[in-house]
Amino acid sequence: MAVPRVAAESPGEKSKDTVEELLYNKDDVSKLMKMERRPDTEGLGHQERWFPYLDKVKAGSMYLSSSEILEAVTPYIMDSRKERFRHAVKNRTYSVCLVVEGLSDFGNVSATFRSADALGIQSVHVVACDSSKRYRENRHVSMGAEKWLDIELWDSVHECFKVLKSRGYRIATTHLGMDTVSVYDMDWSCPTAIVVGNELRGISDEALGSSDLHCSIPMKGMVDSFNVSVAAGLLMHHAVCDRTSRLGCHGDLTSEESRILLAEFSLRHNDNAIRIAQEYAERKIAELKSKL
Repeated sequence: MAVPRVAAESPGEKSKDTVEELLYNKDDVSKLMKMERRPDTEGLGHQERWFPYLDKVKAGSMYLSSSEILEAVTPYIMDSRKERFRHAVKNRTYSVCLVVEGLSDFGNVSATFRSADALGIQSVHVVACDSSKRYRENRHVSMGAEKWLDIELWDSVHECFKVLKSRGYRIATTHLGMDTVSVYDMDWSCPTAIVVGNELRGISDEALGSSDLHCSIPMKGMVDSFNVSVAAGLLMHHAVCDRTSRLGCHGDLTSEESRILLAEFSLRHNDNAIRIAQEYAERKIAELKSKL
């Protein structure tokens, strides 16, 4: 096949999107995700756990599979970057996801994204207190992690929890109270959505009432709470450790799911990757027509 007119690799390129810009616009968030997504109306079906992507992406006038995307794009990505993608995908899971509810400090939101990416948690959900003004402006500390996560925005706890439960998650809200379960006593091999709440008010009453269980991190000092981003990081880290102890590893994608997510990462690599895929599709169409 002919060489594409564009290159996929720009090592010094930085993501133009910031967490602040993303969280103000659901369309910007949805544009981050390239492969076609399963509709929530499907539920789990025959699957034991949720995986959001279908094995196809629209490229010009036709659809390409993940295998075709990798064939088209990966020759134009540096070997070190491809290895980084493979390592990340191997350690990714959708069996644990993070929900941040009503956070008002942008630094905390960015920090939770950064921790989720570092720990292999692919799915992050943001429930806003006020959909007209989601967060106060603050320092961007995510280090570009938002580019590699599946971020979903919700205007209400009810909407978010309803969808998560249809995907097979149990909802675990962080809370200090008599009915809480220590995170050390939980079985994290069960698909779980970890919910952390507002810096001052904590989890809302609606979220507490709609959750399946309340959990807490045992503390030994005089202060009875963690910073919310620290708490989220500790919860996700313990989930990774517990899953590794029980299952032998944290990442649990099948070979097909791994291939699809690898294609997803390759398409997110930079804007040129989409154009390369489209040119690949155009060449395939031309080849098919030439054979007729």
